[in-house]
Amino acid sequence: MRHEDVWRAIDALAAENGLSASGLARRAKLDATAFNPSKRTGADGRPRWPSTESIAKVLSATGASMEAFASLVSGSPALSRGSARAARRIPLIGLAQAGSDGFFDDGGFPVGGGWDEVSIPDIADPNAYALEISGDSMEPVFRDGDTVIVSPAAPVRRGDRVVVRTRRGEVMAKELLRQSAKRVELASLNPSHPNYAFELGELSWMHRIVWASQ
Repeated sequence: MRHEDVWRAIDALAAENGLSASGLARRAKLDATAFNPSKRTGADGRPRWPSTESIAKVLSATGASMEAFASLVSGSPALSRGSARAARRIPLIGLAQAGSDGFFDDGGFPVGGGWDEVSIPDIADPNAYALEISGDSMEPVFRDGDTVIVSPAAPVRRGDRVVVRTRRGEVMAKELLRQSAKRVELASLNPSHPNYAFELGELSWMHRIVWASQ
């Protein structure tokens, strides 16, 4: 068990529940800064680990099992374990493919026969789909090869992780920083990648990421 893997698991659990790290801490009734990146290393530069009490509160607040959390820590492929929660199969493509023509209709719903399939937890949205992450722009929350489940029907709020498609055909996964009547501001999960801002007319659609598997 490595220090960075435990913290990545906490970030991933937050993302699965549509929360930031601070939002997850608040839901678990911890100090809002408990999971901030600055708290993960001590003043002397030594790694600081989350307490077992904090992890227990997080699991209780999210309804996640210890087994599920251990899978996030170890990087085991939770989507393929065949758990009882896997209720149905949904379309799957790679994020890099998603900008190509023929995969989505004008409403952002998956269409065509070029999709693979993956089993998912019980998500009510009949138009939900899955994207396989490629590259490092979503690290440390989502890594290359991770799968995210996207729900076009889920309401989108500030701080949610989202997938957006621009009118020019670009598809990207980001965090919603702010949305006004005219403009959308998006943050890259990896601080080494730039943030983006779009006029509403520049976007075809924006869907919320509701679940993730490492």
